[in-house]
Amino acid sequence: MRLLITGGCGFVGTNVAHAARLRGDEVHVFDNLSRWGSGENLAWLQAHGGVRFHYGDIRNRNDVEGVVRAVKPDGVIHLAGQVAMTAALRDPRRDFETNVVGTFHLLEAVREYARGAGFLYSSTNKVYGDLSWVAYEETATRYVARDFPEGFGEETPLALSTPYGCSKGAADQYVVDYAKMYGLRTVVFRHSTIFGERQFATFDQGWVGWFVQQALEVRRNPEREPFTIAGNGKQVRDVLFADDLVRCYFAALERINDISGEVFNIGGGVSNSMSLLELFAHLEEVLGVKLRYRSEAWRPSDQKVFIACIRKAEELLSWRPVVDKITGINAMIRWMEARERGEA
Repeated sequence: MRLLITGGCGFVGTNVAHAARLRGDEVHVFDNLSRWGSGENLAWLQAHGGVRFHYGDIRNRNDVEGVVRAVKPDGVIHLAGQVAMTAALRDPRRDFETNVVGTFHLLEAVREYARGAGFLYSSTNKVYGDLSWVAYEETATRYVARDFPEGFGEETPLALSTPYGCSKGAADQYVVDYAKMYGLRTVVFRHSTIFGERQFATFDQGWVGWFVQQALEVRRNPEREPFTIAGNGKQVRDVLFADDLVRCYFAALERINDISGEVFNIGGGVSNSMSLLELFAHLEEVLGVKLRYRSEAWRPSDQKVFIACIRKAEELLSWRPVVDKITGINAMIRWMEARERGEA
């Protein structure tokens, strides 16, 4: 398969590109290298060979049309985007131009130059808003949504809020509609928390990696200043290791004719859900540290609980996670330790 991966030097893009190369696919990655770590990921991909890099910006129509026209992909995995709610609040215009206009450019380019391509879009659980209408119970370590024991399904009402939720939701709906109106073979994935190797996390985005990094810094310097968290630490997400997401994408491309126009909620599911406090407890145990933190205000439109109900993906894609949360977190710790030693 000839694959075009936008945002292909980001965390997920790098994992997809590497796995596709090992499968024997012809892999093209498109990226503007603006995100921290993307240059290092590109160097890592190029060191392994078999990946063709195209420099460009998803906001630039000419860049997008040029790469789609040149590559004529069989499959497009659209990962390029502005991915942090806090950054969207600081600069909503850039967020809109990247997520909405950029996605529109790509859809139009595929419609013109690669109509038969499978088109996968990486959306977000933030399209469901803050889920404030849900009844929650509070335990010692987490919030619980008792009325949703299997998590939230695709029938959950859209409730776009914050610039980030609006931009991702608008792009999400464009991708669905291009299957209906123009017959493109598009699929939307509304993701919960994704984590794993090659992730350069920040305070704004990539919370599992960010707190692993904080714990490793505490191990080096137990007297360091406390780090900060938003809220009380009991907010819950289901976490999905990157290797499992890669398998999900490939399963979708293989079944694209049967699932065109569909939307899937994708995460680790109920068994892989955890709160910040539960992550901290595991990190303290495995690293032998004591984590100290300060609680700040909740982030705008934050969800107390989001766990993806993955039943639809199980049924239509024959997919489910195989890497449990503890195995994945421990693998990420090892990768970050190796990177500190200059070995990753």
